[in-house]
Amino acid sequence: MAEATVPSSVEATTQDIDIQNAREDSSSEFMKERFEVELEFVQCLANPWYINIIAQQGYFDKPEFVNYLKYLRYWKRPEYARFIVYPHALAFLDLLQSKEFRENMKKVDEATRVHELQYHHWRWPNHDIDGADQVEPSDAAKPSSVASTTGIDS
Repeated sequence: MAEATVPSSVEATTQDIDIQNAREDSSSEFMKERFEVELEFVQCLANPWYINIIAQQGYFDKPEFVNYLKYLRYWKRPEYARFIVYPHALAFLDLLQSKEFRENMKKVDEATRVHELQYHHWRWPNHDIDGADQVEPSDAAKPSSVASTTGIDS
């Protein structure tokens, strides 16, 4: 019985498919890693002190980095935003589109102010810091110093 031979064009095609599959696997792995790195970076933006550090290091002065921040806005789309654990990251990503905010975040005093505002928002989410919103936190959520000044026993 004669031995079966494979036409050289089939061998080349099979080889091309193997190379293409290897590239797709590599590309898939690359895209997964890119997704994870970008997600981690965007979530770091929820920390005003992190923003302060990268501002002081001059990253916001580089047009490439500012363009990268613009590119990262895709994380606001629902199919990506669902992976965000710290929603303030998306708010800060919006704020970082402003040159004025980027400049201000170089200052420790501004980072401190932003951090305090963020803390206030976390502590009393339904209370406007300017006093325009008169919704008070529940007595259980009030600090003991506030509770004692309102005549509420702890």
